[in-house]
Amino acid sequence: MDSKVLDVLKDRVLELGPKPDASGPYRNFKLTRDEDGVAWLLFDRADSSANTLSSDVMEEFGAILTVLEGHPPAGIVIRSAKTSGFIAGADVNEFRGAVDPTEVETTIGRAHGIIDRLEALKIPTVAVIHGFCLGGGLELALACRTRIAIDNARFGFPEVMLGLHPGLGGTVRFTRLVNPMQAMTLMLTGKTIDARKAKSLGLVDAVTQERHVRGAVKDAVAGRLKRARSALNGLLNLGPVRGFLASRMRKETEKAVSQEHYPAPYALIDLWEKHGGSKAGMLAAEKRSFAGLMVTSTAQNLIRVFFLREQMKKLAGGGNVVKHLHVIGAGAMGGDIAAWCAHQDIRVTLADMKPEPIAGAIKRAAILYGKIMRKRTDIRDAHDRLMPDLEGEGVRNADLIIEAVPEKLELKQKVYAGIEPKMKPGAILATNTSSIPLQELRTTLQHPERLVGVHFFNPVSRLQLVEVVSHDAADPQVLKEAMAFVGAIDRLPLPVKSSPGFLVNRALTPYMLEAMLMLDENIDKTVIDAAAEKFGMPMGPIELADQVGLDICLAVGDELRAKLGDLLPPPPDWLREKVAKGELGRKTGQGFYTWRDGKADKGTASRSQITPDMIDRLVLPMSNVCVACLREGIVDDPDLVDGAMIFGTGYAPFRGGPLNYARARGPDNVAANLRELAQKFGVRFAPDAGWDTFK
Repeated sequence: MDSKVLDVLKDRVLELGPKPDASGPYRNFKLTRDEDGVAWLLFDRADSSANTLSSDVMEEFGAILTVLEGHPPAGIVIRSAKTSGFIAGADVNEFRGAVDPTEVETTIGRAHGIIDRLEALKIPTVAVIHGFCLGGGLELALACRTRIAIDNARFGFPEVMLGLHPGLGGTVRFTRLVNPMQAMTLMLTGKTIDARKAKSLGLVDAVTQERHVRGAVKDAVAGRLKRARSALNGLLNLGPVRGFLASRMRKETEKAVSQEHYPAPYALIDLWEKHGGSKAGMLAAEKRSFAGLMVTSTAQNLIRVFFLREQMKKLAGGGNVVKHLHVIGAGAMGGDIAAWCAHQDIRVTLADMKPEPIAGAIKRAAILYGKIMRKRTDIRDAHDRLMPDLEGEGVRNADLIIEAVPEKLELKQKVYAGIEPKMKPGAILATNTSSIPLQELRTTLQHPERLVGVHFFNPVSRLQLVEVVSHDAADPQVLKEAMAFVGAIDRLPLPVKSSPGFLVNRALTPYMLEAMLMLDENIDKTVIDAAAEKFGMPMGPIELADQVGLDICLAVGDELRAKLGDLLPPPPDWLREKVAKGELGRKTGQGFYTWRDGKADKGTASRSQITPDMIDRLVLPMSNVCVACLREGIVDDPDLVDGAMIFGTGYAPFRGGPLNYARARGPDNVAANLRELAQKFGVRFAPDAGWDTFK
């Protein structure tokens, strides 16, 4: 066999040192010594596809350190035996339900002691890292003397996404090893970096390929990997400089999140500013700070959101059968769905009546790929998979056809009449409708059992939710295949029964329409948006309406009001006038706000005018609709309702979702407040009957 081919094959097989004895004494590790007397410690967590650090894993790691301290080898190599990567971080299961900071501090203190012992070893310690090295895994690697990265490695501290900051000494070791400004930025944002970037920062000492690992390990143990030390790092950690830099970091953080809702980044900045001059002092303060954050409602709700995402990923199942997707309608949604799916390794044909929308979709795809893909070859391949199809011939070979034409029943039925005879046996017909019940869409179909809803949210590349909509004639196997397709394109499926607006649009429409009634009461639009943002929404309802498009808001509002009656406020006449004038929001540059370069020109809002009533008028109807959808069986699991609202609308994640918020506030309190709002403002606020049984 060609030696180059052998080299490529070697790169797929992990270099794990001498073959370990299958009956070793450890549950999660294998320990061997090579001919040079170097110990190879392989981390292979039992009954798990990825390595995570739990209390029992750390305890076993501590016991192994005792053995190595007693009989020191020539050096130690720490490696993952999992192909998925090095260590994905701490076992988040152990974070759930923490209420006592003292208990958390004691537990984390034990883990600190073990990491400190690793760092204190008097022999060369080498972490060899492939795949993901995140959170606690990166903190363990930082306690080694040398870090060697395989060129597919990725590094990061995602703790901030869980309302925490690093807690195993990472805040100290990282800010001392690399430029503290860059270290803090990575910890504050939770972003990941690749092996090359890690090398340029000084986080890793060498980047290599799998076949060269043995040689790199020998160099590391012999002290031949010399890292460049920067005098600047020490200077930036000095007290006066830390104070100046910390105040700049706070200003930047304030632009992104508030301290009230997301205390972790602020706690991290405080920690470094106050204690960055003393390693021992900062290690001790890190434990206290981490324990204090762990018991906050923000952290516990964000941990809950982490598990909601995992739960929804599992719903997708596996075995995706969709290799070729055909999209009909190259407008904003159809074009973006096509671009996203091509990015996710699906062959896509994109059809429209005219060439201009297809050209616009290809142009938007190029911009998207430039932002989210690193390698030029990957961008080229994604473009190759996205094929313009003016004649609509892709229908004949497609496994899945997604219709994304305007929200008109007759138009959609006309499209179905044209394509159904051309579809191959077993192909799925899906609609991206956001408001038309599938019972109405299926009436003219010869094979209604093949129809399913796959409702994406805008922007497709950022919002993870896809509602998979069933109806009374749908084939369960078709629904299963649609769910698997959603999982295969890295999206989270929500099974919903067909009804007006499904779940998310039905819950979001009152949020936006109520804001428009508040405008009628002469409340300033910036104050309305600021009220929603104060609650924790990613953007206010007025700005959101502009983002979605006022024409779409009006169409959905009319459609849902026709079905739901007085449960929804009527869209105001002046909204129809704005739409008639072509002031549609972001896409036309003018809506409620003037838009420049994709951003609303908002000025500054006076938060002093915000009242509790304003916030309740905007957010409580969302909880009310969610309870109604649960009662009506549109979605049958309250956790999935919360997950859908977070991943489909960006509903304040630190609140844990509209139902979790209602639970925390007290269902009786929410129902009583809705009754008060109904007396003041009208029947649309009447509490749903579901509150009587909601727990």
